[in-house]
Order: sequence, then structure tokens, then C-alpha cells
Amino acid sequence: MSATTTDPFSALSDAIADRVAASASLVAAVRVREGRQLSGIAWRPDLVVTSDQALPERDGYEVALAGGVQPATLAGRDGGTNVAVLRVAGAAVETAPVAGVARTGALALALGAGADGGVTTRLAAMREAGAAWHSAAGGRIDALLRLDMRASRAEEGGPVVDAAGRLIGMATAGPRGRALVIPHATIARAVQSILTHGTVRGGWLGVGLQPVSIPQALRAACGQETGLMAVSIAGGGPAEQAGILPGDILLALDGEAMIRLRGIRGKLGPDRVGQAVEIRLMRGGVVQAVQLTVGARPAR
Repeated sequence: MSATTTDPFSALSDAIADRVAASASLVAAVRVREGRQLSGIAWRPDLVVTSDQALPERDGYEVALAGGVQPATLAGRDGGTNVAVLRVAGAAVETAPVAGVARTGALALALGAGADGGVTTRLAAMREAGAAWHSAAGGRIDALLRLDMRASRAEEGGPVVDAAGRLIGMATAGPRGRALVIPHATIARAVQSILTHGTVRGGWLGVGLQPVSIPQALRAACGQETGLMAVSIAGGGPAEQAGILPGDILLALDGEAMIRLRGIRGKLGPDRVGQAVEIRLMRGGVVQAVQLTVGARPAR
């Protein structure tokens, strides 16, 4: 190789290091207790976004940003989208980071807050960039983004950027520790709702449900083999007001069979709050219908 020829491996290495350095301002360190911290995203000078599933309940927090360590308070959190928002006494409000592009096979950088105050990074391929989905906790996630790596504590809650340094979203541990990315669009929607309402608004039935098999002798009357049994009723909630009782087996919501919990949560978006729905249920072997007005999911 001649002296004038660029070594492609050195060029790639330098490009990655340069991109990490340029993206370091996106990384925040959320100090949750002595000697332990969590990665976060500097969403605006006055806001830090981090992982709800990893953030412990506290009266206050400290966050380390490019400008130094500052106190922060919890603005709100949502388990459905895994987004927690911390409010920092900061500078003038600016817009959120520019959204990145997620493509299957493209390279991405997962950044985290290093224990020494620096930035950690891992290079990964986007294993999958799929369609929107609903989390087990009922949140609508705008795209299914999987990285070809296992998530570690260092990356949890931190930013994931594309090759151009644009924010794809937030790294989090999914099933079996595989790294998922909560997309930029999901975070933006959650932040706006949390700042406005204190939570991510969604429909709420006010009933704890458990999948059950319907006895063979009753399946013909129900028209299905499984349903969701009411195991708890929230006092004053929509289900109680509609007359639903513990032990009732819920069969259908507005004509759609109620079989899986995730499927029901996916039907209770913000647009359903305040709407009347028909719940078909079985009580004591008798199928009947009740009208229920969907409530707003309480803030955590």
C-alpha cells in the first residue's frame, strides 16, 4: 500500500471515534445513588430522557451533562413506552435532537455514560427495523428496532445514533436481554404527553385481567374458547361504574374478541378516552353485554 493510499480500516476507526466525540453532548449520566448511575439522553437543555424500567423512585436526582452536574426532578414517567422524563434547571428551551434513520443492516452507535465521566460506545448493526407494535405494558412503539447486541447497564437509557450522528432513539433491554431501541418518534410523543398531562395518556378500563380457558360446556354460548377474567376492580373506575364484578369473564370489546392482554391494551389509545364501548362478558354461565365509558389511565 502506497503512502498516499488511505487505509480503509484506519479511516473507519477514525470515523467512528469522530462520530462518538460529536455525539457525546447527547449523553447524560443520571445519578441514582452513591456509586451508581444510569445513562440518559439530553433531550433539551432543561430535559433528560431515560429508561423508566431502570429509574428508581426518588424525591430528586442529579444529572451530569456537558455543562456540569445539575439537580433534576421527575416530570413524569410511562411504563408503556419505557420513557421517564427528568426536568433540569437549565438554559433556554431548544428543540429535541434530529431524528435518525433506522434501516435493517445499517450500523448504529449505542452510547452510554461512563463511570469516569466520559462516554462509552458499542457499534452494532440494526438487526431488524420493523413495524409499529405494542409493549406488554400497553404502550404504542412506533417501530420495532432491534440491535445485534445484548443490552448492558451502560447502554440502558442512553442514545442510539445512526451513521450521520442523528438520534435513532433510546437503548433498552428487551426479552432475554436483547437490545431494543425506543424510537425518536415514540420518545417525542411521550415527552409531550408527560409535560402536558404528567403521563402518557391512554385508555383505561379499571380492571385487572387474567387469561382463562372457558369451560367446554359454555364455549358454544360464548363463541370462543378463551377470555379474560376480571381478578380485580379499581374503586370508582370505569369497570366498577359499568357493574363489572370480580370473576366475570370478558369476551369481547366492541365486537372484537378479548383473548390477549396485549391486544386489549393496543385498542385503548388516547383517542378512546371518554368513548363508550360495549363489553360482552359471561357471568355465572350467562352471556350479557354492558356499556362502559373508557377512562384515562391514571398517572403512575
